[in-house]
Amino acid sequence: SETRRKLAMGGGGEEGGPAITEVNGTRYLRILMTGADPKDLKAIVDQGKTKIGSGVVAVANMAADGKGALVVGVTADLADRFDAQKLVRTGVETLGGKGGGGRSDMAQGGGPDGAKAEAALDAIQAAMAG
Repeated sequence: SETRRKLAMGGGGEEGGPAITEVNGTRYLRILMTGADPKDLKAIVDQGKTKIGSGVVAVANMAADGKGALVVGVTADLADRFDAQKLVRTGVETLGGKGGGGRSDMAQGGGPDGAKAEAALDAIQAAMAG
């Protein structure tokens, strides 16, 4: 829903809001969510990309059924440095899944272990650091 997307970008709610860190000079916006509609995740990543201007955005969600979903976006100016598909696969492995797909600027995947959603965001950050 629109309300949930606004909460994700602006903080508030049970998510605790987004956290922007720098990884080797690249902005990394990580958003951890619980019970979000999986259809909203791409829109949240798009909003995040707009918000940070340049960087990598990752949204991890633990669904009500305990499964994890992950969407990663890379802004166009960093397409030569980061591949969203590679980053999402790294996070998906942490969730106990395999693969993940999409494009180099936006990719998604999931796995059975949604409780490791935050660890998946950590794994993406580590992959960015090289």
